Amino acid sequence: MGYRLSKIYTRTGDAGTTGLGDGSRVGKDAPRVAALGDVDELNAILGVLLCEEMPDEVRSLLTGVQHDLFDLGGELSVPGGVFLKATQPGRLETAIDRFNAELAPLKEFILPAGTRAAALAHQARTVCRRAERAVVLLAQTEPVAEASRQYLNRLSDLLFVLARWLNKHAGRGDVLWQKGVNA
Repeated sequence: MGYRLSKIYTRTGDAGTTGLGDGSRVGKDAPRVAALGDVDELNAILGVLLCEEMPDEVRSLLTGVQHDLFDLGGELSVPGGVFLKATQPGRLETAIDRFNAELAPLKEFILPAGTRAAALAHQARTVCRRAERAVVLLAQTEPVAEASRQYLNRLSDLLFVLARWLNKHAGRGDVLWQKGVNA
């Protein structure tokens, strides 16, 4: 980081534009800014999830993901920038395989519920899917590194598996969807 923020408000965005990492200015409603915002929101909800009790290995994994998402945000803030490594989606696949190996195969749809930690992991998953859609939309008009799209896709899968795993770890099962329960 070339400089530190000493003044938080600059008034440079009052006209509806914001500065990117390369010094250019774009509208606050630009697809790049939307993708940045969704990745930032995802990182914030992971921060809330990390306030919950969880095993150290999950805490360490999610803290690493937060760092990766900050890198991804940096990548999105610098058009043409590539900060995530091509190996990072594979690291998430390894974690998915590790945690999923302890879970029973799914035979039914599940609800995003159970423990608070699991529900927050599900919420993070939905925000991750939105961030992924925003990055895919951006990639239709501007270059976006393939690893960034892959990372978000794998991360949503990981968050789904972790939600199930956190429920199991807390002694709770999946909360199964019941068709027509209120019919």
